[in-house]
Amino acid sequence: MLMATTATVQGREIVEYKGLVFGEVVSGVNIFKDMFSGIRDVIGGRSGAYEGEIEEARDKALNEMAKRAEKMGANAIIGIDVDYEVLGKENGMLMVSVSGTAVVVR
Repeated sequence: MLMATTATVQGREIVEYKGLVFGEVVSGVNIFKDMFSGIRDVIGGRSGAYEGEIEEARDKALNEMAKRAEKMGANAIIGIDVDYEVLGKENGMLMVSVSGTAVVVR
């Protein structure tokens, strides 16, 4: 599945618009990741645990969206937007939401 954040795909012609597609993933962050990220906050540096969680959630959301577009008969998704939110009582959940337009290109 060809995916782009742009409204067109260079060198390809959009021959059919199939409609909007979405992918969503809500992921919990466990206590060990929270503990180690807290240590990182104190001593500085990047939190690899959170970065990995974000990357995995984003990949799952994009894959979910691609599967939905494929079911619609699309071979590409254009205009992709990625959004991140924290949810839950103590912001312990991460939601990644992606959207785009499913199209057929040639």
